[in-house]
Amino acid sequence: MPISSDSMLNDHRVVAVVPARGGSVTIPDKNLRRLGDKPLVAWPIDVAHATPEVDRVVVSTDDPSIAAVAREYDADVVERPAELASDDALVVDALRHLVGVFHEEGETARYLVVLEPTCPLRTSGDVSRCLDRLASGDRDSVATFTDASLNPHRIWRIEDGEPEPFLPEADPWQPRQSLPEAYELTGGVYAFAIDALPEAGSSLLFERPAAVAMPRERSVDIDTELDFTVAERLLVEGVHE
Repeated sequence: MPISSDSMLNDHRVVAVVPARGGSVTIPDKNLRRLGDKPLVAWPIDVAHATPEVDRVVVSTDDPSIAAVAREYDADVVERPAELASDDALVVDALRHLVGVFHEEGETARYLVVLEPTCPLRTSGDVSRCLDRLASGDRDSVATFTDASLNPHRIWRIEDGEPEPFLPEADPWQPRQSLPEAYELTGGVYAFAIDALPEAGSSLLFERPAAVAMPRERSVDIDTELDFTVAERLLVEGVHE
């Protein structure tokens, strides 16, 4: 159930949501895998607790083991239906389910901030910057972006063994300095006004979106064993401090 708090944003409650299903194709039990001194799912929980604007932290999961870790780190747990925890389930559908639960229990939050476990090196400052941008009142949703690891003008497709630029108008031979700027979603932070969440669609950016920059060293997205190795090395180098 919602708890009272002196945090808030523009006099409105903020709930941080950690979507953490149990299944994982590439890394079994990925959200329970330890990174540094704690399970992956604990990283966004701790960041949410350290963010001044956040009033409540909730983990949406179908997995009892993840739920147990969430409670150990002082997060509330909302059980996610099995159909919203499959490999092809959309995060936004789990958020719609969660908002429905909020309405039933009397949660009055106006803002939702989504922190995926797979981007563990974001900081509370990254979260606050997104919430501050959202609080300006001229945007309904915000997400973190970083410089694209590969410019789309350098991407190819191969059909019947024959390569061709993925973008028909692209010139992959341009010097790097001549390429247009390109960015990618980090998955670090999504924030939006709950009333702006549409009833359908797959995107976590809607209505009037805004972008907040995150450096690449905090934007690692863990999907493979190599990603885990990179994240562990970055922790050793202190990028999260």
